[in-house]
Amino acid sequence: MSDYNYTEFKTDAYDLDCFAGPMPGDKAPDFTLQTADWIDQRLLDFEGDFLVLEMGSLTCPLFQGRREGMARLRTQYTNCDFRVLYVREAHPGAKIPAHSSQQDKTDCATALREDAEGRLILIDDENGTAHQAFGGYPNSVFIINKKGCVLWFTDWNNPKAVARALAQISMGRPAVAKALFKPVPPWVALRTLFRGGRGATSDFFRGLPTLIWKNLIKRNWRILRGQDVGIAPDHSC
Repeated sequence: MSDYNYTEFKTDAYDLDCFAGPMPGDKAPDFTLQTADWIDQRLLDFEGDFLVLEMGSLTCPLFQGRREGMARLRTQYTNCDFRVLYVREAHPGAKIPAHSSQQDKTDCATALREDAEGRLILIDDENGTAHQAFGGYPNSVFIINKKGCVLWFTDWNNPKAVARALAQISMGRPAVAKALFKPVPPWVALRTLFRGGRGATSDFFRGLPTLIWKNLIKRNWRILRGQDVGIAPDHSC
C-alpha cells in the first residue's frame, strides 16, 4: 500500500497551509479514469458548458454533508456537468479501511453510487494520481470550462459559494465568490465516521484542534482578507 492511502487519519497527511492544486486561469489536468462499471472516461470530456468537479469519499464528513446542496445545484444548472472524483478514504476505519487495491476503491465508489449519488463518479487510481494533481484535498471543488481552464475553485467545498460562482459565470462574469470553510452538523460528521468503523472517530477527534485552527480560523481569515482574481468564463489557457 502506498503512503497516499494512509490507514489512520493524521492532519500532517495534508498541507493545510498551502493548497498545491490548479488555480483559476490554469489548465486543468486531464486523465483517463474509470467509472464504477469499469468504463473508461476522460475527465475533461463532458457534455455541458462547464464541469463542476468535486473530490469525495464515503468517509469524508464534509463531502457527505455537501451532497444535498450539490444535488440542488445539479438540478438548477442543467447546462453544467457535475462529477465526483472518488479519492482516498478521508477517515478510514475498521468497516471502510484504506484502499489496498483498485477493486477496493471501485467497491467504495459503487457503494456511493448506490447511496443515491446522481452525479457521474470517476475513480482515481490506487495511488491518487489525479487527486494529487488537483491538490490532494479531500473535498475541493473546481469549475472548468470547455477549453479545460479552471475558472474557479475552493479547496473546501461550500455549496453556497459554488452557487454564487455558477451564477456569476452564467451571467458571463468572472467568478469571484469567496468560499468560507463551514463545518457540517455534528450528526452528519458522527454518522459518517461511525460508518467508517472503529478508529475513524478517534483519529478525527485527535486531529480536530488542528483542523479548527487551520481551516475554520486561519484559512477563513485569509479568505476574508484576500482579493479574488476573476477569470472570464471563456478564458483560454
